[in-house]
Amino acid sequence: MVSMRAFDEVCLDALRRKAIHGELHVGIGQEAIGAGMAEALRTEDAVVSTHRNHYHGLAKGVDRMAFLAEICERETGLCRGRGGHMHPFDPANNFSATGIVGASLPVALGYAHAFRIRDEGAVAVGVTGDGGSHTGAFHEAMVMAGAARLPMVALVENNALAISVPFDDISPTRTVAERALAYSALGLHVNGTDVDKVADSFAAAMEHARSGRGPVIFEATCHRFRGHFEGDPEEYRSREERQKLRDSFDPITLYEGKLLEAGHSDDAALKAVRANEKAKMKALLQDVLDMPSPDPSEALQYRFVEEMTA
Repeated sequence: MVSMRAFDEVCLDALRRKAIHGELHVGIGQEAIGAGMAEALRTEDAVVSTHRNHYHGLAKGVDRMAFLAEICERETGLCRGRGGHMHPFDPANNFSATGIVGASLPVALGYAHAFRIRDEGAVAVGVTGDGGSHTGAFHEAMVMAGAARLPMVALVENNALAISVPFDDISPTRTVAERALAYSALGLHVNGTDVDKVADSFAAAMEHARSGRGPVIFEATCHRFRGHFEGDPEEYRSREERQKLRDSFDPITLYEGKLLEAGHSDDAALKAVRANEKAKMKALLQDVLDMPSPDPSEALQYRFVEEMTA
């Protein structure tokens, strides 16, 4: 979790240095979900993420340097700097993302269908948010996954805000997970600020889907500490509210407290972990910023399929 947060923090630094263009979406406050996913994911599994994708890519094993280089639009990035932070794609790890809200589920459905046809024993994870769970694409994907009992997990990161709209104001149900029955799916609801609970429950979700028992709606409640995007004026919540969330629901601070209480660590060791990860990520960013950007004359490369000639 500390490593993931340090990664997002250097992304913020890169944005300030104008190495990232357009919107940037970070997941600070949601690290327990990314870290909790990691243990249950296999290389052959697919993860299709959202505009807020950094932690899911790191959990899937995407190389940090190539990932950060893509976010910073460098030629050495995953997509040679053409995808940027919202559209990274790593075929070796079956990881991809889309900036279109709710569009991850249909892509994950395609992966799950292919896995079933090929009898590969892999699982497709489609990540979305509470807002994305209210889209038609989510519903249609879950209908098809449930009808065919496909190996798919719909991971809903419920931070209670669809950009600026509170979940409780628009949801017809108390949770997203309880809607699973309508799709012949398993519904799991977990405290997404507790990394141990996330890891245990997500492993159960993956095992359920992997064993041929059908799809899962895995809902993890969490809190987004920063705006929907960097530069978001956040007029929908006060500064005091944001500070209260940080004080009460920071997954890293909560887990550090658990480690201290159990006698597994001490303050000095925990501070050293944070400092070490920050230093490693700062060094990584500097290496990335020294890398070349794509040549503007090659802007149209990799955009179209060219006809092959004999």
